[in-house]
Amino acid sequence: MIEDVKKDAAERMGKCVASLRNELKKLRTGRASTTLLEHLRVDYYGNEVPLQQVANVAVEDARTLTVVPWEKQMVPVIEKAIMKSDLGLMPATAGSVIRVPLPSLTEERRRDLGKVVRHEGENARVAIRNVRRDVMQELKEMLKEKMISEDDDRRAHDEIQKLTDKYVAEVDHVVADKEKELLQV
Repeated sequence: MIEDVKKDAAERMGKCVASLRNELKKLRTGRASTTLLEHLRVDYYGNEVPLQQVANVAVEDARTLTVVPWEKQMVPVIEKAIMKSDLGLMPATAGSVIRVPLPSLTEERRRDLGKVVRHEGENARVAIRNVRRDVMQELKEMLKEKMISEDDDRRAHDEIQKLTDKYVAEVDHVVADKEKELLQV
């Protein structure tokens, strides 16, 4: 019973870290990456669909992405979606190919992105602590219902705290790696 609770906690904490990694993929570094446009959604005949479902996104060179829509009439729609996004990109269209040049990051912009990374990291740490709180509450209920002994409860609390520390350290590592990546010129 306690093993199930610990397994569930580990799984939920792991999902918090995975979610952080996913969020950080969207942050722009100096290099072009197709993950930059992954979260964009475009209007396709009245439905909001992911960009990958209506176009091919590729890296042309270190600072340029290319978007090739499968239907010619999607070019202005995709171009508009890229401009409206919070990425600060200006696409250039040449026929049916949309080129998205990535401007070089200024020192100030890099520092701003570093703040965003730290903020996302803090959100992930809070989510992990919330999982810990929920699990501790669950253990307290089990103790109250006499489903586990006090010794088991204390042992489980220690193990959950170690698990929490492990995942918080992993979040710190992910944040540090992303900050280092951002500050590279």
